[in-house]
Amino acid sequence: MTNQGDGIPEPAQALRLTDLTDGADGAETAPAAVSVVEASPDEQLAAARREFAVLLGEFRRTAVLVPIDPHGSLWTAEQGGVRWICAFSDEEALARFAQAQGDAEREWTYQTILGARLLDAMVPLLPGPGGVALDAGSEDGMLFPPVAGIVPDEAVVDLGDAVADRGDVVNRGGAG
Repeated sequence: MTNQGDGIPEPAQALRLTDLTDGADGAETAPAAVSVVEASPDEQLAAARREFAVLLGEFRRTAVLVPIDPHGSLWTAEQGGVRWICAFSDEEALARFAQAQGDAEREWTYQTILGARLLDAMVPLLPGPGGVALDAGSEDGMLFPPVAGIVPDEAVVDLGDAVADRGDVVNRGGAG
């Protein structure tokens, strides 16, 4: 693999999502004798949002590897109407992806780019809705979709309009 980072420093520490989530559910770290009270759905949602905010913040501060396609553009893939910039936490994650693609024999050129730059500057340049897929295809993979709080306002997909256009969802069970 070659680094075409154009002077962008290598990450001081690789982003490993498993390091951030080990024991997060409390199952491994809670003493066996302690009774765990079930959290309400609202509390579970709030906890999940806090955990995601931590992961998002870590991603934004971390330099990740983004493969360059044969045309010199950032490697992207489309799924579900969203164009995803494929980013990897380290060379090992990129190598696993290359192997899964059946393309491990060739040299993969990549750039090292700060996560915040991907979300704030690169996603808005994509044609249509876009986000970042970190460590695509791995168990530790994570998506940063085009929603408020993750990408700039001009790149946000307004799901409210999409749902409102589907009157069957909005009017279900209500007086129409």
